[in-house]
Amino acid sequence: MTAVMPTYGRIDLAFERGEGPWLITADGRKYLDFATGIAVNTLGHCHPRLVSALAAQAEKLWHCSNLYEIPEQTRLAERLCAASFADKVFFCNSGAEALEGVIKTARRYHHARGAPERFRIVAFEGAFHGRTLATLAAGGNEKALEGFGPPVEGFVHVPFGNANETRAAIGPETAAILAEPVQMEGGVRAPAGDRFLAELRAIADEFGILLLFDEVQTGIGHTGKLFAHEWSGVRPDVMGLAKGLGGGFPIGAVLATDEACAAMTPGSHGSTFGGNPLAAAAANAVLDVVLEDGFLDRAAETGAYLFERVRAVAARYPGVIESVRGQGLLLGMKCKVPNADLVAALRERRVLTVPAGENVARMLPPLAIAREHVDTACGALAEACAALAP
Repeated sequence: MTAVMPTYGRIDLAFERGEGPWLITADGRKYLDFATGIAVNTLGHCHPRLVSALAAQAEKLWHCSNLYEIPEQTRLAERLCAASFADKVFFCNSGAEALEGVIKTARRYHHARGAPERFRIVAFEGAFHGRTLATLAAGGNEKALEGFGPPVEGFVHVPFGNANETRAAIGPETAAILAEPVQMEGGVRAPAGDRFLAELRAIADEFGILLLFDEVQTGIGHTGKLFAHEWSGVRPDVMGLAKGLGGGFPIGAVLATDEACAAMTPGSHGSTFGGNPLAAAAANAVLDVVLEDGFLDRAAETGAYLFERVRAVAARYPGVIESVRGQGLLLGMKCKVPNADLVAALRERRVLTVPAGENVARMLPPLAIAREHVDTACGALAEACAALAP
């Protein structure tokens, strides 16, 4: 029996190494990785730029804590700010930590302005923001909350995409609105068009509250822009990042405007490992590639091709795939059969995908895939659908 705590329903499959979009077992079996550690391996596996950056940093300095200046971290923060709405960045280690920081920033903002009673956050049904007690409460999923005592107070949930109900939920204790531009764990759900995010911005401005975005899974180029909210032209006040930022090395970040984070003064928040030299080197290497001229345009084009190919398969097998949704290289297939069956059938054909809510199977490939990888995945998808078709 394994000594690992049994909190995961693990698949009996282990990988020894990775190469680009491929994962390889000890006996040489190759799997096309359209799961990427759940949207983490932005550049695929063992990208030479990322390997080189980590190896070089590992020979110099791994960790020194945030008691001291960390030049590579400062450079990373400056690059993220230059490429976004933000003026300041706080670094941590994971998406849940990033969202904890986002929530704390919103509460602290109002406390410093003489309104400590404004601590409640309007969030959305179907959201997922992490596994800490506060982020579980922000997500509001009853199954995920079960057995962990009373939920952390301060969150109210309204239907995703409904601006009227969002407005109605605002009260004298409201501090912020928290949204994912695309609800990933909730089933790759995006509101129709860009209007909803703009409405959230208008509501936040009207009531003097903050607009918070969770781009842990959608950020770092997965939709064809560096951040998914850029498609709408809307700018948040605070945003959480993680997953793809380090390309597989753990790092998270809270991005904020100067006004939103003015009260985050020394001692108000912290992280032992957050943004240490190794993590910052990895994230800077990811940005080196993702911010190259034409890289995100090519990713968007490949994403469009992926949607075209998957929709063609879905049209042939409507008894297996009901619809295809998402954006860029974040694709969800809403299934007529159990999504676990489609994920398993694809795995049997050596293509890795990920389940999500609403009976959706996700394809989350690396940003640097080629059309030949899409063709391979969609060939396997057609075979899997043929096997599962009623």
